Amino acid sequence: MSVVVDDPAAVAAAEGPAGATGLRLSVVVPTFNESGNVRELCDRLSRTLGPDGWEVVFVDDDSPDGTAQAVRALARADRRVRCLQRLGRRGLSSACIEGMMAAAAPYVAVMDADLQHDESILPRMLAAAEGGAEVVVASRYMSGGGTGDWDESRRQMSRLATRIGHAVVKTRTTDPMSGFFLLDRRVIESTARGLSGIGFKILLDVLATARRPLRVAEVPYTFRNRLHGESKLDENVLWEYGMLLADKTVGRYVPVRFLSFSIIGGLGVIVHMVVLSMLLWLTTIGFQSAQIASTVVAMVFNFGLNNVLTYRDRRLRGFAWLRGLVIFMLACSIGAVANVGVANALFAEQRGWVLAAFAGVMISAVWNYAVTRLYTWNKRGK
Repeated sequence: MSVVVDDPAAVAAAEGPAGATGLRLSVVVPTFNESGNVRELCDRLSRTLGPDGWEVVFVDDDSPDGTAQAVRALARADRRVRCLQRLGRRGLSSACIEGMMAAAAPYVAVMDADLQHDESILPRMLAAAEGGAEVVVASRYMSGGGTGDWDESRRQMSRLATRIGHAVVKTRTTDPMSGFFLLDRRVIESTARGLSGIGFKILLDVLATARRPLRVAEVPYTFRNRLHGESKLDENVLWEYGMLLADKTVGRYVPVRFLSFSIIGGLGVIVHMVVLSMLLWLTTIGFQSAQIASTVVAMVFNFGLNNVLTYRDRRLRGFAWLRGLVIFMLACSIGAVANVGVANALFAEQRGWVLAAFAGVMISAVWNYAVTRLYTWNKRGK
């Protein structure tokens, strides 16, 4: 059950006595290309939370715009500011997890660096947590909250995602998709090892991982416009959200990365069959040559899509992409040889090209997931 926090006395209690120095709140802020916002965010936190009793932990995914350097410059002048720079890893949820585990306070808030989250409600959120709430959600969808200048299509997509999210969480809240929330450290410690770290909806991950319904309080806020920089959300967010939901529902039985790899593998089968049929119908090359060409095209397709979706957090770019493709194809060569050999043998026995091609694809598919983790993306993350 959720409760609304709007008690001035509780807020005053959360602000603490004058001169209090005990660390009570850590604010975790994941960043990527947010150098233009970090100083303003720190200034706003200082005005809201006062001189003592809090820290802010920026978790930066090695931003090329120098975000980590900007944070370290602030940290040299302000002991409340900390920088955790991650190398070779990407992802909002995983950054939040590392930041929460590195935070020192008994209560940990998570918010964005883009100033779209209203930092002025943090004292009310802390008051609710110190009053017994295990999770305090800054909600856009309760009375007094709002989504700001979102257009109608974005509102509808968010509402749909929220309704779907309710199906996988034990704890009821009006905004399980919120990126602005506060947790009792004991909740973090009890759920951290079970979190998937997929995508960008870390609150949903926490609520779905908890073994029992958590005590939730909600504080309304209105989503603000970004001050500097560009949104980090892109066309892959729906896929990542689907993978998070899959992990929270069937992840205990099937690793979600393998599930993603298998779905893409199924698409690769379609690509293989389409290319093969076109080569056989539109050209005069023989079946074996067509099968080899189709296998190569399908392997490139699978590598490219897995690099963007399955291994988004370890994505290879530039020359590393080309190098990864070469390694991927070499590592899969045994499966490719088996593919062509089995398919050609079945075709020679008059089994039909469709069955022959499908059997060859299935043989090579058995190898793909294992060699991917061993030879292509293995050293770039978990």
